[in-house]
Amino acid sequence: MLSVKVCILTVGASGFPKKMPDNRRVLLIASSLQAGGAERMISQMANAWAARGRQVAVLTLSGTTADHYVLHPAVERIGLDLLRDSHSLWEAVRWNMRRSQAIQRAVRRWRPDVVISFIVQMNVTVLVALAGSRIPVIVSERTDPRRHAVGRAWRLARRLLYPAAARLVVQTESVARWAVGIVPGRRVRVVPNFVRELPPAAYTGRATDELLAVGRLDQEKGFDLLLRAFAASEFARAGARLVILGEGPERRALETLAQELSIAERILLPGVVRDPETWMARCTAFVLPSRYEGFPNVLLEAMAMGCPVIAADCDSGPREIIKHGENGLLVPPEDVDALAQALDRLWRDAALRARLGAAAVEVRERFSKERVLALWEQMIEEVLTDD
Repeated sequence: MLSVKVCILTVGASGFPKKMPDNRRVLLIASSLQAGGAERMISQMANAWAARGRQVAVLTLSGTTADHYVLHPAVERIGLDLLRDSHSLWEAVRWNMRRSQAIQRAVRRWRPDVVISFIVQMNVTVLVALAGSRIPVIVSERTDPRRHAVGRAWRLARRLLYPAAARLVVQTESVARWAVGIVPGRRVRVVPNFVRELPPAAYTGRATDELLAVGRLDQEKGFDLLLRAFAASEFARAGARLVILGEGPERRALETLAQELSIAERILLPGVVRDPETWMARCTAFVLPSRYEGFPNVLLEAMAMGCPVIAADCDSGPREIIKHGENGLLVPPEDVDALAQALDRLWRDAALRARLGAAAVEVRERFSKERVLALWEQMIEEVLTDD
């Protein structure tokens, strides 16, 4: 339990006294709808509300041509086409002013009852843009802010501006302890991701020659650690292959490391795919080797698809999803030897793989869309009915 006063909206709650009326207008704001965990959840939230007849729009700094996720026809899509890099401090200030003004105009046109913003840079920009507007803004952190570097200026801006937010949403209790150092505990909410709609789970009849990982090819995801553990494991010695779905700045470094470890012919990097669940349905096991996480969608989805899973027990995320030895395995973060040993354990024990995979499917109920959306709706109604 938290030793601080914070409202934890648990997914096990059976009733929610403040259901959101159908006429509430909700605007979701992010940098883009390109491939990513936060972007996937935004699109899923918008689609679910639109399918229920709710009034919802998604606004991004990017345009719409690069969208990876498909929105329900009833979701209004607003793309500002103002997402670009700045090459000097002055240019950054000028572009941020333009973005704030564009957000103000778009919000005035759409007239939301509440705005929900995602990820620190966007959160800060939205709070500045809507200061004095009397429109409540809920800001959401989607990773572990104690580990994720955003730069000194953004950290300072977050500390100064988050107290103006109606609510600060985090995804785990451990991050909530950080959050109450910025805003009062009564305005902190812990809301996890939900499992999106997926095909039926398959935890038997799986291939025995494919290990799967999914995520942005970046340092925080720990795929370099996975390559080293895979090279030392019985998976590699038996001729299995490791598939890592995703794209990012570490691709070249990972390819080089695979060559150095003499496993390049056993590594497949297909990039971003639209149907990771088809890979999850057939792999021997799924691995999340992250150095830090928020609340990993890919881990939820892999478990929902019946995968036996191994995850690094980093400060936030996996330990609130996995019960070690019951529905998956946890290993110490950044411990290559422990990860290799866990891989060997799964390789040798088909019965363990089947048992963990069968138990993992329970996340479909524990983190169901209905339960988690109810948490969001309860929070929105609290914000709009605050005295």
